[in-house]
This record gives sequence, C-alpha cells and structure tokens, in this order.
Amino acid sequence: MNLSRVHIVAVWLGLVAALTASPRTTRAEHDGKVQILLLGDSTTIGSVCRITDPKGPHLEDVIRSLLAAEKNLPTTNVINQGRDGEFIHGLLKDGRYEREIAKLPGIDYVFIRYGLNDQGRREDFAVNFPKDFSELIGRLRKDHPHATIFPMTIIPYLAADVDARINALIRKVADDEKLALFDVYTRYQAELAHGVNMLNYRRYALDKIPEKHREWLQPFVHGGAVVVMDNRLDAHLRDLPGWFGDRHPNLAGYHVIGDETAKFLAPRIREKTKAGDGTDAPCGR
Repeated sequence: MNLSRVHIVAVWLGLVAALTASPRTTRAEHDGKVQILLLGDSTTIGSVCRITDPKGPHLEDVIRSLLAAEKNLPTTNVINQGRDGEFIHGLLKDGRYEREIAKLPGIDYVFIRYGLNDQGRREDFAVNFPKDFSELIGRLRKDHPHATIFPMTIIPYLAADVDARINALIRKVADDEKLALFDVYTRYQAELAHGVNMLNYRRYALDKIPEKHREWLQPFVHGGAVVVMDNRLDAHLRDLPGWFGDRHPNLAGYHVIGDETAKFLAPRIREKTKAGDGTDAPCGR
C-alpha cells in the first residue's frame, strides 16, 4: 500500500471513529471549553448596545471574562441566543428552536430568561406561560440531555407588581421541574439603589426632541432615535416626557447581570470539575 492510500485509509478511519463515538465522548467540551447557552429576549441579547458599542463587552463577554478570572475553572464559551421581542411560545412554534437551538453541540449549561414579552403577547398568560416554560425545559432536556438548566427571574422592567407576578410564575416552574432558580432580579434591583436610571440606556425619537437640539445630536442618532448608554445627555433632555422610559439594560446593566451570573455559576462549574467530567452531575437537571 503506497503512502497516499495509507493517508486515505487513515482519514476514513478517523471519520468512522468520529461518527460512531459514544454520546459520552462526543458531548465532551468543545475545544476544551464549557459551553454556556443564554436564552431570552431583548434584555438578554442587548441589540441596541451592539449598535452603539459594537466591541462591547456584551453580556456573554462579561460572563466569560469573569469566569476566566476565577481560579481553577476550565475555559468557557458563552453563546448568547437572546432575540428582540421573543417569547417562549414564539421560540417553540416559529421554528427557531429547531433551527438554532436544538442542534447546538456540547451544551453544558442553559440559562432561560423570558416573561416580559410573554406577559404582553401570550394569550391567557398566567395559564399558558408556565406550560410554555415547561415545554421548553422538556425540549432542552431531550436535545441537550447533559446540560444543567437554570430558569431565571426577569430583571426589574415593568411595574413592581407585574414583575412580581411574572417572577412568581417562574419560581413555580422551577419548583415543579425540580430545577435551581437563578434569581437575578434581587441583585439588579439592589444596584438601582445607587441610581434608578444608572442601568438603562436612553432611547428617544429624534422628532420628539426640540428642533434646536437635533443638529448637534446627530452623532447620537441611530434608526431615527437618539440613543446613549449613559447619562451624558441627561443635563439637556431629562425633562422630556419619557426620557428615562426605556428600561432595557445599558452596558452597565449587562455588567450587573454578567457579574451575578458568574457568581452563581462559578461554584457549580468548580463542583462539577472536582467530581470529574460532570456529565452525570444531578444538580439542576
């Protein structure tokens, strides 16, 4: 057998080995990295922040960097699959779950943060939202059987009583599914004591801003709106009705979410690492 034929056979045998490997082998951390998946709405993906500050760091970058700063943790890869306007029923029924989530390889942890759009878009919300949430968990358990799943509370966003009703439903789902709940609401709310508008960006339609300001504000205009991540324009525009009305997180807000996520997850990764490869760890399944 000449060298070229030996090479072909070797390649073929390698392909066969890869295709016939056991699920336990193929589930191994990709490129030696723990795979962390984020599912959620616009408060997860932060699309406006990506327009104004494309280099970030964005939520997935913050989580990855903070976990990297911890001692004795494996390298992580954080996949942000949040989408603007998304709610669980839509994710499951419009085909995106099958196209973009079901076949992701080697997922180790999944964080689920929905409820804001569900509250406004899902009929009979109090009944159907928990059912949708449980259906999503069931699909994830089937498609990513080795992943640890964490339902998350929403962040402070709507009226306090509405936020509380949404979070109560999420807590009930976590209890019913015997999953550990990740409460990010409490930390985010506590941070707002340092400034009620410090964690949300400002987004305001340009045509509603006094005409005398429109020219010099052009560098801040994106898609027909003035958008800034911080308080730099508050001195000029704070008295406009609704100037602080958009409660989406700014970059500082995503640092709060990312910091709390890393604090929650680091000991769990460390525990799995000490136990071995962690594929059979029961926590959060």
